[in-house]
Amino acid sequence: MRPFRMRSAGLLAAVAAAVALAAAPARADTVTDWNLYATNALVTTAGQAPTVSTIHLAMVHGAVYDAVDAIDRRYEPYLVRLRARPWYSKEAAAATAAYRVLVNVVPAQKATLDGHYATSLAAIPDGPAKQGGIAVGEAAAWAMIAARTGDGRFGASGFPVGSAPGQWRPTLPMFVNDPNAWVARVEPFLIKSPSQFRSDGPYDLDSRRYTREFREVKELGSATSTARTADQTEAARFWSEGPLILTRLARDLSVRFQLTIGENARMFAMQYLTGADALIAVWDDKAQWLFWRPITAIREADTDGNPATDADPAWLPLINTPPYPDHASGLSGVVSAMAETLEDFFGTDHVAFVATSLNSPEPRSFGSFSQATEEVVDARVWSGLHFRNADEDGARIGKQVARWRDRHYFEEEDY
Repeated sequence: MRPFRMRSAGLLAAVAAAVALAAAPARADTVTDWNLYATNALVTTAGQAPTVSTIHLAMVHGAVYDAVDAIDRRYEPYLVRLRARPWYSKEAAAATAAYRVLVNVVPAQKATLDGHYATSLAAIPDGPAKQGGIAVGEAAAWAMIAARTGDGRFGASGFPVGSAPGQWRPTLPMFVNDPNAWVARVEPFLIKSPSQFRSDGPYDLDSRRYTREFREVKELGSATSTARTADQTEAARFWSEGPLILTRLARDLSVRFQLTIGENARMFAMQYLTGADALIAVWDDKAQWLFWRPITAIREADTDGNPATDADPAWLPLINTPPYPDHASGLSGVVSAMAETLEDFFGTDHVAFVATSLNSPEPRSFGSFSQATEEVVDARVWSGLHFRNADEDGARIGKQVARWRDRHYFEEEDY
């Protein structure tokens, strides 16, 4: 996939060198505004889990992309080829597409969304361009809503629970079974099926590789670890917020590189459609392997048939264990998918950036997108949440989904 079209040699040099780490002056457009409205509606107000909110953000931004690109006329559509005049308002199209999809997804928040939509439209001069943009946004939104009707969302909850060594079962602190286990059966946005990139699964309990990973997470992931460094502890806590870290990063990069509304529409659609499919694929992997979490494995190591693993019935992880199986890692999958997507969009991995997390008082600096993925793989071990193989396989699945998207979607097109 070709990176977005640079508008000057200076901007290309800035991306290639990636030296501009200072915050850019505040700047937003309709796409980034509605990304913020959407994340507030889905995550802050509705309280949707990262798996669910990422799927819904993919719906929002997939529709926004089709609406804006119908007017921009630069790339292949995602879902539907819409007819539009090049002078239609892209702002009206983006706001309308986002608004209509969000009202469909979270209808209880219609009053708040109505206010945001009125503000967006008030900033656009009345006339044929505005009305044309609204019509295109409506068409893109309804196409997305129709395509995702009956897609498997909100199906049966919970993973199968086992009791034998290696089998997953609910854990401390709440002993909850994932209410969103249906994500494993959702129709993907881009890839052919949830199982398309299924991993080879966890290591055998009596293998040397499992023993090595068991000892690593037991030592470095413990709540009382003395081997984990202060920076490793901070990284674990930082990444515990999840994929919203990458959402804020995308908005920051939009400001920093002064992306146009068309570029933003494409970047955010690529991010969420790829991230959603990575999570769907990872949840399929979890449903396939149903492997126990480190907290269970370490507390019940005397049952695993491996004389090289020692049980600690009181062991606790640094971060509370979420309510779904270990293999593969969801956070590693979605961060890998989104980081690879940013690399594809900008045409280089070498973009230095500073990221922030609501779960950490200090930002973290990275020299490249791939460096962030590498840290997540480590951080989930330092958190005590995953065996390393689960993190590596999650990251591998995310990268495979991104490569599939790169070969099949968002290509430049001659209209």
